[in-house]
Amino acid sequence: MLTPTRNHTIERMLSLMKLVTIMRDGQPTLGIATEHGIVDVAAALAAQPTDGLHTSVMGVIAGGEQAVEALAAYIAGLPLASRPAYVLDEESVEWGPCVTHPNKIICVGLNYRKHAEETNAPIPEFPILFNKFNNTLTGHKRDIAIPKVTSKLDYEAELVIVIGKRAKDVSKEEALDHVFGYCAVNDLSARDLQMRTHQWLLGKTCDDFSPLGPYLVTADEVGDPNKLAIRAYVNGEVRQNSNTSDMIFYCDELVSYISRHMTLVPGDIILTGTPEGVVLGLPPEQQVYLAPGDEVTIEIEKLGRLTNRFVAEA
Repeated sequence: MLTPTRNHTIERMLSLMKLVTIMRDGQPTLGIATEHGIVDVAAALAAQPTDGLHTSVMGVIAGGEQAVEALAAYIAGLPLASRPAYVLDEESVEWGPCVTHPNKIICVGLNYRKHAEETNAPIPEFPILFNKFNNTLTGHKRDIAIPKVTSKLDYEAELVIVIGKRAKDVSKEEALDHVFGYCAVNDLSARDLQMRTHQWLLGKTCDDFSPLGPYLVTADEVGDPNKLAIRAYVNGEVRQNSNTSDMIFYCDELVSYISRHMTLVPGDIILTGTPEGVVLGLPPEQQVYLAPGDEVTIEIEKLGRLTNRFVAEA
């Protein structure tokens, strides 16, 4: 039987569940961010074995509430304050994308009113959907090579919805019940490639164009996803400073709309659009695109800060 203190500890872990991906020997493994550091779940299980826990973020997403509760109960019983070897400092971690193998990466274009206005685009009547691929995924603190094929690389701070339950033709009222959690992404965009044709895909799908993370935060901790401050910094300068309340189509509307056209499955991610402040929205004489040596940080309330440095492609 659980003591009141033990119950409180587990409840606190459940309300603070932040999943991360650690790269170890080139392979992704599950980490849990705590106030003492990041718990390497596989390493912890080697030291203190128990049955039935997942050691990958995709396994936890597929396992849903039961998987999260089992992890919280296990971590609540670990001696984290003594900093055993399986508790890692965030600065020493090699980060991977916090969702490693989404079945679908669905993106929403022009989904903030002020962003549509700054690019002189009409307010969409329906969500504008396009897609990315898994080659675009990378993690927090990872260097990103600017492809030689572009001279107009732009940043885009975005909130990401991570699906947790199969969703087919769900109502707006039920839509968020199918969400596992949320994270941040920099939806990098090569504007010259994006605008070359009427299809945006080429400018969105170069390698490492979707750094994702640092944390995947469970939906219960985030609460209302359409009341979150969202910012982008370039070399410490604030470039985007908005709130997800400026979305044209809110998160529940997006999940419902997309699910009417295709089945969403656990681990699918939806990039929900970017607010105003991108380079593309500036007057031509003020447009200075990303260059080697630049550092971009995406910050979303409750989801942490995602930082990447840009380098020249070899």
